Amino acid sequence: MAINLEKGQRINLEKSNGTKLQNICVGVNWGAIEKKGIFGGITKVPVDLDASCAVYDASKNNIDTVSFRKLRSNDQAIKHSGDDLTGDMSGDDGLDNEVITLDFTKLSPSANYVAFFINSFRGQDFKDIPFASIRIYEGLPTRVTEVFAKYDIAHDKSFEGAVSMVLGVFYKRNEEWKFSAIGTPTRDRKLEETVITIQQNHL
Repeated sequence: MAINLEKGQRINLEKSNGTKLQNICVGVNWGAIEKKGIFGGITKVPVDLDASCAVYDASKNNIDTVSFRKLRSNDQAIKHSGDDLTGDMSGDDGLDNEVITLDFTKLSPSANYVAFFINSFRGQDFKDIPFASIRIYEGLPTRVTEVFAKYDIAHDKSFEGAVSMVLGVFYKRNEEWKFSAIGTPTRDRKLEETVITIQQNHL
């Protein structure tokens, strides 16, 4: 049973059978904006959301960032599926538009925090996007084994007026990885700004 993430929630990376998650996927699914035309028709406006991941050491220094600009981490533990520039143009197909995979066993020993965040590349307001959800699951980008947690951002009024948000942070404690759900919009306009915001406020 997937957990519906709430802000500030901290969870252990345990599957339903009690074993620890070692490989996870963070998938983001969103739709194109619908606008009414002059003559009553509906036009679809592409939405370019960017899922990214920033890695920090124990001193909170940013040591790596994975995004549409760099699809693999230096240690090869984190992989990005590639840039989706439009979102679902024909309604929700139930599939993730962008997926970032993380293998905890391959992470650099210096990695202490792994933060996930989203930026609206064209500055489109989250409130105008018909649906946008994030889920953390075990499996592959093409095959979901078990959904671990999920978060709906399109229907959260706190995201109105925002174009960037911090999903959450995986953090290491006593050599075990846990997850802290942040779920907070930011004032950032660019990916690089969000990396700094996380560093200053969310680790």
